[in-house]
Amino acid sequence: MSNIPETGRTPRVQIRLVVIQVLVFSLLLTLGGRLWYLQIRNGDEYTDEAKNNHVQQVVQPAVRGAILDARGVPLADNETRLVVSASRTELMKMKDDGKGVLTRLAGVLGMKPKDVTDKVRLCDAKTPQPCWNGSPYQPIPVTDEATTQQALQIRERAEDFPGITAEPTAVRRYTAPGKTNTAQVLGYLSPVTDEEITKAKDSDSPFLRSDQIGRSGIERTYDKELRGKAGVTRYEVDNLGRVIGQAAKDEAQPGANLVTSIDARVQAVAEYELNGAMKAARLEFDKNTDENYKADAGAVVVMENKTGRIISMASQPTYDPNSWVGGISGKDYAKLTGKDSNYPLLNRAIQGQAAPGSIFKVISSTAAVNAGYPFDGDYPCPSSYSVGGQVFKNFESKGYGSIDLGRALEVSCDTVFYGLAHQEWQKDGGTKPKKKTNDWFYKTAHQFGLGKETGIDLPNEVRGRVPDRQWKQSFWEANKDGWCRQGKKNGDYVEKIAYENCLEGNRMRAGDSVNYSIGQGDILVTPIQMATIYAAIANGGTLYNPTIGKAVVSADGKTVQEIKPASHGKLPFTGETRDQIDEALAGVTTRGSAAWRFGGWPQDKIPMHAKTGTAEVYGKQTTSWFVSYTEDYTIIMTIAQGGTGSGASGPAVRNIYEAMYGLDEKGGQDLKKALLPKPQTALPKIEADGSIDAPKIEPYEPEEKESPDETAQLAGPPARRD
Repeated sequence: MSNIPETGRTPRVQIRLVVIQVLVFSLLLTLGGRLWYLQIRNGDEYTDEAKNNHVQQVVQPAVRGAILDARGVPLADNETRLVVSASRTELMKMKDDGKGVLTRLAGVLGMKPKDVTDKVRLCDAKTPQPCWNGSPYQPIPVTDEATTQQALQIRERAEDFPGITAEPTAVRRYTAPGKTNTAQVLGYLSPVTDEEITKAKDSDSPFLRSDQIGRSGIERTYDKELRGKAGVTRYEVDNLGRVIGQAAKDEAQPGANLVTSIDARVQAVAEYELNGAMKAARLEFDKNTDENYKADAGAVVVMENKTGRIISMASQPTYDPNSWVGGISGKDYAKLTGKDSNYPLLNRAIQGQAAPGSIFKVISSTAAVNAGYPFDGDYPCPSSYSVGGQVFKNFESKGYGSIDLGRALEVSCDTVFYGLAHQEWQKDGGTKPKKKTNDWFYKTAHQFGLGKETGIDLPNEVRGRVPDRQWKQSFWEANKDGWCRQGKKNGDYVEKIAYENCLEGNRMRAGDSVNYSIGQGDILVTPIQMATIYAAIANGGTLYNPTIGKAVVSADGKTVQEIKPASHGKLPFTGETRDQIDEALAGVTTRGSAAWRFGGWPQDKIPMHAKTGTAEVYGKQTTSWFVSYTEDYTIIMTIAQGGTGSGASGPAVRNIYEAMYGLDEKGGQDLKKALLPKPQTALPKIEADGSIDAPKIEPYEPEEKESPDETAQLAGPPARRD
């Protein structure tokens, strides 16, 4: 027994009991205060949040607006297909991450299990296509080509396919009227990404996770107008997921329709002729390389002169935009992006850069006049021109004696422009330039709009390049270290060039200037830039922004927003100089370098103007250029590694004009056969129910022509076939 008296413990026990009582009372008081705060003070706020936590959204996608040609023919619309989709969220809840379900699904759809699995995996920097670049929380389309029988199997055996749906859905369709392609102009769609959703959250056109958006072409430029607004129905559900009521509903708003300036009939002709010209070029022998021309890429543009509207635009090689619908397969993606694909996704009309060759000479002619050289002056056109020990030759080493600038354009005499450019280079100080140089040839190119975008309503247009003094300096600074490492004074050709560039690559040398004057050397242009320039010459000097969109029309046809032509400048010449250049370009088709291709053309009814170009490319075959215009239209065609301008591209361009104006090979005109003898001004009518009474487009089938006698076609003395 303890000897401590009982009374010795009592105060300490009592103190402990008091402390415990105080702690318990404090905890109860704190808990009560917190309950009062949650239920009374902020009760309404948390009640609202609780309701939101039990609201589920069901999204009804908006029907995307159609893309129409100028007469209302659908180039892109929608069709109802049976779409089989997989919920990645549901699949990830399964022990095998849904592999068993996807394998069974592949069996029903007649697909390989790997192809199905690849389609539902998420994209990242290391994951190749195909993969899903949209939200992981929305259903991922596996196929949009399911049959009714396949859809019934999936729905009737729901226990075997958890997380899989098969529903009729409006799917984008690229209609290819008259077998047209128009791929690079139209573009394609793909799912919106989480990053894009976040960026557009506070904009006036936010994305939903179910949205498909334009990735290229006019699908991208006019995505906001075409996309519409998805419908959202909000349901109140209990904690077991049962619907207890409808909270709110926003009706889906269909996207507007885009009327373009493209004419599907002309587009069919242009695509056919470009493809045919490239095939014909591959049959021709290139004596410089001892093999046939490769003709591996090309582009053609048809433009209205007085508005800048694009009637047709085609690029080769091309692709089927429908391959992107419903998610692209790995096989198709490899075809479009592989090393041997030659990049069909590239729109070479606005992204293909090349030296322009002799079609650049209208700029050099203007520069010479602005520098003080009279257009009708006498200039020597010898067969060659020497600069610093280097000999620059005329095409086929032809000489024409003393001629004016007009005749120099007609026969495409290089040496006239060599001489003028060399003189101006010397006036600017040569290799020791003055503090303030005139640089007429470079300044004029910028004034013509080169070295910058034309403003066309297509994404990713490239600027091209004007190799002026500023560019030379920047380029030298960026590359001089590499040149100095590679260069050798007595090495091979490449090493010697590197050595020279190391020492003075930033200097504007005489050879640079004379080569540039005929569109060679470091200059780069795009077909759309040169089409815009020649259309401006035709219309009197206004540089219009090329446009494909003509009007945005609401789904019910009641609201029309026309897209008006806009200008980005004037050409830097007087009316007299313009008329002199215009006359010379008409002479190109009657007595100049393109005369052998335009024999029998009705020049009195439809005056034709043209310029040929054959641009040399280091390590490759020559690039063919042919640009031309009438009162109404400009057409330009280019073929990479295709030979001469008049030889490869000339006949195809003439065929496009003949189809548009309804001409036969002898110059007779039948307006009933003419596709577009004058620019289309009226907009197609869209009914209140969204229907359009569009004409049917038949595939282009050209009439067989007799092989012409080339010598008989010449209306004047034979000129070089540049």
